[in-house]
Amino acid sequence: MTIAVHPDAHPTLVLNADYRPLSYYPLSLWSWQDAIKAVFLDRVNIVSEYASEVRSPSFRMRLPSVVSLKTYIRPARYPAFTRFNVFLRDRFECQYCGDLEDLTFDHLIPRSKGGLTTWDNVITACSPCNLKKGNKSCKVAEMFPRQHPFRPTVQDLHNNGRLFPPNYLHESWLDFLYWDTELEP
Repeated sequence: MTIAVHPDAHPTLVLNADYRPLSYYPLSLWSWQDAIKAVFLDRVNIVSEYASEVRSPSFRMRLPSVVSLKTYIRPARYPAFTRFNVFLRDRFECQYCGDLEDLTFDHLIPRSKGGLTTWDNVITACSPCNLKKGNKSCKVAEMFPRQHPFRPTVQDLHNNGRLFPPNYLHESWLDFLYWDTELEP
């Protein structure tokens, strides 16, 4: 048995009381210290553990790899309007050319023409496309988005987040990350 000393070592997957992750992207993770604190405060159930443990002269505990909340947290129906969530809705690709690099966002109706910074008017665009379109309308610039912008639900963002798994997935997490995806025949 090894002792975890670094806060980033042995992260804990946090599940809601219904055993679904609180979020997929970013994946709902706690440090092992936060997980142990939640265990002692009786806020979570330990679902799975690492082989590693922490100990003191009078106590030993295996580090939790998966915990579930004891109280269900109702997810918000609609996510906050943030740059990150716009990128996630648009799957981190330019809605004009499909490029994945140098992303920013573009107003379909430019702000200089009265366009608002809202879900229905903002899309992900790469800098070259954004500069090319400038403050023109899509029709004048002859540049049209691949997908019309929309206000996503939290579920929409979760579905897109599954396309971008984190670099590290512990084997004990896999049973809880993709169990609600549709199976192919």
